[in-house]
Amino acid sequence: MKPEIIVTSLDLERLEGLLHAPAARSRADLDGLRAELERAEIREPQDMPPDVVTMNSCARIRELPSGRERELTLVYPGNTGASGGRVSVFTPAGSALLGLSVGQSIDWPTVEGHAVRLEVLEVTHQPEAQGDYER
Repeated sequence: MKPEIIVTSLDLERLEGLLHAPAARSRADLDGLRAELERAEIREPQDMPPDVVTMNSCARIRELPSGRERELTLVYPGNTGASGGRVSVFTPAGSALLGLSVGQSIDWPTVEGHAVRLEVLEVTHQPEAQGDYER
């Protein structure tokens, strides 16, 4: 069973716009993200709890079963840039992280086809918690 997730109304609006664009409309690899958005609880940005991974948030995660920890920033497609640690919401790991709260985990298939469990350990930066509702 998948954990409950929370997404801001602004993130939902922007992501739906990207998913409806001609380049993404027929991409079956984005069906997981579409499903996540359909089941998400939607809140206004100012009502977002500070321990939830939103767009442009940084989170410390653990991959299971390896136990590997790392910090990731969840970004929009095209914003991954050269700096490490940025993951697009259009990737399996990115769409899995969107809306998760600290302490939650989710099983998600990798691009190689095997499952990885991602656990959110800490949200180290969230735009909404800083009063940034327009990013």
